[in-house]
Amino acid sequence: MQVGSSYLGEPIARVEDPRLLTGGGRYLDDLGQDAVELAVLRSPHAHARILDIDVSGAIDVPGLLAIYTYDDLSGPLAEPLPLLIPHPSISAGRTQYVLAKDEVNYVGEAIAVVVAENRYLAEDAAERIEVSYELLPPVVGLVAAREAQQLVHRDVEGNVAAHFVQQVGDAAAAIAAAPHRLSLELSVERSASTPLEGRGVLARWDTDSQRLRVWTSTQTATGVRAAIAARLGLDLGSVEVITPDVGGGFGVKIVHPWPEEVLVPMAARALGRAVKFTEDRREHFISSAHERAQLHEVEVGFDDEGHLLGLSVRFWHDNGAYLPYGLIVPIITSTQLLGPYKPAAYRVEFESLYTNTVIVTPYRGAGRPQGVFAMERTMDAIAAELGIDRAEVRARNFIQPEEMPYDHGLIFQDGRPLVYDSGDFPATLDKLKALVGWDEWPAYQAQARASGRKVGLGLACYVEGTGVGPYEGGHVQIETTGKVKVSTGLTSQGQGHQTAFAQIVADELGVAISDIEVVTGDTRRFPYAVGTFASRAAVMSGSAIALAARAARAKILRVAADALEAAAEDLEIVDGMVRVKGAPGNEIALGTVAVLSNPLRYAFDEASKAATQFAVGDPDLPPVAEDDEPGLEGKDYYSPLRSTFANGMHAVIVETDPDTAEVAILRYCVVHDCGTLINPRIVEGQIHGGVAQGVAGALYERMAYDESGQLQNASFMDFLMPYVSEVPERIEIDHLETRSPLNPLGIKGAGEAGVIPGAAVFASAISDAEGFQITAMPISPSELFELRRQHAANAAQKGTQP
Repeated sequence: MQVGSSYLGEPIARVEDPRLLTGGGRYLDDLGQDAVELAVLRSPHAHARILDIDVSGAIDVPGLLAIYTYDDLSGPLAEPLPLLIPHPSISAGRTQYVLAKDEVNYVGEAIAVVVAENRYLAEDAAERIEVSYELLPPVVGLVAAREAQQLVHRDVEGNVAAHFVQQVGDAAAAIAAAPHRLSLELSVERSASTPLEGRGVLARWDTDSQRLRVWTSTQTATGVRAAIAARLGLDLGSVEVITPDVGGGFGVKIVHPWPEEVLVPMAARALGRAVKFTEDRREHFISSAHERAQLHEVEVGFDDEGHLLGLSVRFWHDNGAYLPYGLIVPIITSTQLLGPYKPAAYRVEFESLYTNTVIVTPYRGAGRPQGVFAMERTMDAIAAELGIDRAEVRARNFIQPEEMPYDHGLIFQDGRPLVYDSGDFPATLDKLKALVGWDEWPAYQAQARASGRKVGLGLACYVEGTGVGPYEGGHVQIETTGKVKVSTGLTSQGQGHQTAFAQIVADELGVAISDIEVVTGDTRRFPYAVGTFASRAAVMSGSAIALAARAARAKILRVAADALEAAAEDLEIVDGMVRVKGAPGNEIALGTVAVLSNPLRYAFDEASKAATQFAVGDPDLPPVAEDDEPGLEGKDYYSPLRSTFANGMHAVIVETDPDTAEVAILRYCVVHDCGTLINPRIVEGQIHGGVAQGVAGALYERMAYDESGQLQNASFMDFLMPYVSEVPERIEIDHLETRSPLNPLGIKGAGEAGVIPGAAVFASAISDAEGFQITAMPISPSELFELRRQHAANAAQKGTQP
């Protein structure tokens, strides 16, 4: 880049990539080669009462160090794990124990742990533990949960964990009085994050200092730290949590503490040894977390032009066997369902239900894909009912730019009002229509049909709440070498934080990217943070780091002004030099300013001589002023009034095979608005990854449970994931930048954008290709083939052409 040019908005290559791509990454299982290892005995049954646990057969396994069951726990360790996000609508919140007490409620629930010299020996010992069960009838799937003929928890009536209602206006009256009405039944099945690296934790207990150091593959180092301290009865300052390189998170690693994150430190303290647990792939499938499963009933009333007069949505959310993360996912569904639209009246009601399956917590998109699917299917149905262009129906219901900020009159997942801060939805739609060739589509489709091809164009719009509070912090320190050290408490899982945060600091301090080091997720460097989720890192930590850098810059200019005998306002920082504007040569290096900022008694080298007591300072004043401190650094926190709201629109062109019903993707187009772009290359990379997961959720991935609660596809041999051959070869992307007024950089989040409209946009495209509505996702070729058969049979019965 040119001297003095801006880094913000530049698509520079990620600085972390050379290390990661050449095998330099250090993931959890790369650490603790001297550690003993922990294995978990898990329930083979979805619902059973534990009658007895006999560990005698495991005692003689060589290398065995310890076996723990629930009966070995006491104090806070013996209490249920926390319900992390309480909500007044939760009527029966249930969370699991770190080791099952009396009863198991899903296949994979932890019953006992074994610590041995290595994982092989620990597994051998675990296999020899005998558990006697009384089998209980399982509740599998939302239909069974609603019927409630059997209960997951005996004291939870109807399997209902929570009942939630929000409304603006009288939706029922508006629908009843509307000229047109439609009802839709829609469903989305279970899927899961399945990051490349599963969960893992390593702990070391220092007997001399009585301190615990933990490494864990998490999305919230500070949250894990607080949870471990509480469970083990330690002061927060006695626990350090470090996040190494993390091989993907996508939401599953925001849950904390996992049982293993408590059990491993417990064992490390008890044994005086470093202890490690690394989750294998089957364990991740059956004992981590899933998401997505919901059933929706939609009623909508609209006028002759397609304007939404009333919208009522009722849905059921499968939260699995326990509720550790509260109602975040269904609340997001209920509020983000509205997207860029403004119905005159809106009512939403949901029940969150227990099932004897793996817990449900946020997975990239976190409730938004289900809501967008419901809303966009509704918009397409209105367009079909009235014979109006699908894009035009949407445009007629958009919130307009001049209406921003727009208050929906609802409460969002963060407990704050659902107020959109910025956006230009008509402009986004115009860009997408131009990008995909919307106006030329009818002619193309007619030509394709004439040659026997089935092609369809889908459209889906979304709004994404990002930058959720309560806060994040940043610390910026300038070393005497001129290098800049940056730290923030949230964690990284491949988002490019080391690059994006460095770009912010480089712009604020006028230094080169190569002179900046960024550290995340280490409580030793930054002890207070919330975590990485909800597309919040750039908004929250990016803003905090910018504020911290500005504080450091103010001190740089003040110290340099004394040295250069100039006014601070007359100085500028360019390429690591503080100089007087318009006076070439009258300058001082940033590292020298750092030396001068710390009055010294002793000189350690030539540079430090400049800061000793006989070299600097006014003898009539204290060396460090009352309102100052030594060193050249800045620290600040960013705590927003409410969330920022990014938005976007996707279009996809598909071709469905007339014989096999396979779906081929011909084109995929995205227009996205995340406010100020720190690094377009990183944003587009996030979109690419999200689109891949959107394709997966629409066409491939689902968790297949049988009636007994056994997961039938708990391996990558059986769980259908798209390869690179199934993901669009080229994703066409355009950007709109409407700045957020809520933070110093005008940023809105981007991490989940690509996945959110996946199910909706493919359903729209397949419906356009086939001529009938798709109401359940994901959809396989066999399911589409069966829908064709049913459609043809219905048409034949009515005497019409299919």
